[in-house]
Amino acid sequence: MGHGKETPRQKMIGMMYLVLTALLALNVSTSVLDAFQIIEEGLGKTHKTLKSKIDEVYKNFDYQEELNRAKVGPWKEKAVDVQKRAEELISNIHKLKVEVVLAAEGEGTTALEGDKIITENIAATTDYDTPNRIMIGPELNKNSKGRILKESINEYRDFLLSLVPEESTALRESIMSSLNTESEHSESKKSKDAEKMEWEYHKFGHSPLVGFLAIMSSLQIDISNAESEVVNYLYSQIDAGSIKFNKVEATVIPNSNYIIRGNDYAAQVFLAATDSTQDPVVWVTSASQPYDSALTDGIWLYKKKDGVQYDSIPIHNGRGLFKRTENSTGFRAWGGIIELQGPSGTITRPFKQSYQVAEGNVVVSPTKMNVFYLGVDNPVKVSVSNVPADKIFPTMTNGDISKKSGSEYIVRPKRPGNSMVTVFAEIDGKRRSMGTEEFRVKIVPTPVAKVAAKNGGSIDKNVLLAQLGVTAEMEEGFDFDLKFTVTEFTISTTVQGFVRDATAKGNRFTDEQRNIINNLGRGSRIYIQDIKAVGPDGSQRPLSTINFRIN
Repeated sequence: MGHGKETPRQKMIGMMYLVLTALLALNVSTSVLDAFQIIEEGLGKTHKTLKSKIDEVYKNFDYQEELNRAKVGPWKEKAVDVQKRAEELISNIHKLKVEVVLAAEGEGTTALEGDKIITENIAATTDYDTPNRIMIGPELNKNSKGRILKESINEYRDFLLSLVPEESTALRESIMSSLNTESEHSESKKSKDAEKMEWEYHKFGHSPLVGFLAIMSSLQIDISNAESEVVNYLYSQIDAGSIKFNKVEATVIPNSNYIIRGNDYAAQVFLAATDSTQDPVVWVTSASQPYDSALTDGIWLYKKKDGVQYDSIPIHNGRGLFKRTENSTGFRAWGGIIELQGPSGTITRPFKQSYQVAEGNVVVSPTKMNVFYLGVDNPVKVSVSNVPADKIFPTMTNGDISKKSGSEYIVRPKRPGNSMVTVFAEIDGKRRSMGTEEFRVKIVPTPVAKVAAKNGGSIDKNVLLAQLGVTAEMEEGFDFDLKFTVTEFTISTTVQGFVRDATAKGNRFTDEQRNIINNLGRGSRIYIQDIKAVGPDGSQRPLSTINFRIN
């Protein structure tokens, strides 16, 4: 053909030659298409496994919210938003897959059962036209479904990045890499038809039907991977110590509400969350109403009252130290305003306090913080002015208090809530109640799972292999020397499209796990999940998943 005038017989022979050549090419591509089908099935299983792991994180959010709704609520709301957007985007991708299969196979196809795709029943596996026609159309423009999908992925990527601070460079780079929709343009790839290098053509312009399905499943996994990384980051922020300044409250801790005549009344005044780089300013007065307040644009604003004398008090380690010597009995009221320079201006919070000056006084002061924790020894000091330590007898509700030595005691609370500590003193041969103090009883915070002092991000394979296993570490700022021990964890990764899991009973990597890690390639992801740890009280805690990308 194409060599001058040919007879009908010659044309027929030439046409048969072309058909034979096409059939030979089709036979070669059939093995490739079979591989695409295997990959598509593997990707589907991988996505289901990944989805179940993400769901575990959301369950952990629910568990933490039950313990502290005010603290966990804002982070859970962000995680739920991430989940909602991811599910919507993944669902839209699946709808496109169903649409393309239906268009290629026709009505009544056995390749579809409702919205479920049966890949082994697809007949038009070599259909290159339908994915291109539906995803791109006659020409690529803003109405092309491929372009709309690209913009949706970009919007989701930008949304995730808005939840991650600039300093979390590894996480941000991982998100941008997973959800990369940049075109294939480069100096080395310039061509006359530059449009063909766009992301949409690269994904959908030259793919057979079964290859198109694998590509779309890969996009769904990329979206879930990004979702997993961000929700794990949000979960880690529950106890990260970040301050929400609109939640900051002024706190007053007096040495007692009952003062012996001739002795000092002392109290610490501070913000519940302080800034170590600057001290607050504390203004105090003896007025019964020590500040003015006004509701402006839905926000309560506080200021010093006009015509009232205020004094500033000395600050030590971010806490105002208020002291007043009392030489007569009776009721005392005091309070004022505490000020701190915040990111967007001065933050002001009010406080009021009162105390009774009496003939006797009891002091119950925690030596570490103003709460008792379950499962640990809480040291406290108990003293009564002018009463020897061996004549003091403290009792408590919701727990046990035992003497250690002198005025030092150990408190062991029984359940979350409040505890009332009442102190009796033996005076003139009789036991008298000297006062009661109320304390909060809280559950010890859940530790953070780490490997090589990291809870996610990028890691060198050699560094990972050099580690003994998984540790559970308390966040900085928790004052008790408390140890949690990891009792179980599972590593999970994808090898050649299939998920490989290996579980360790204990806190050390098993030989099987090390073998899996050793076979990982650059850019592979490995998840350390289903981590459980036991505290000194015997309670078991689920810990957040560690998500590593191998350098």
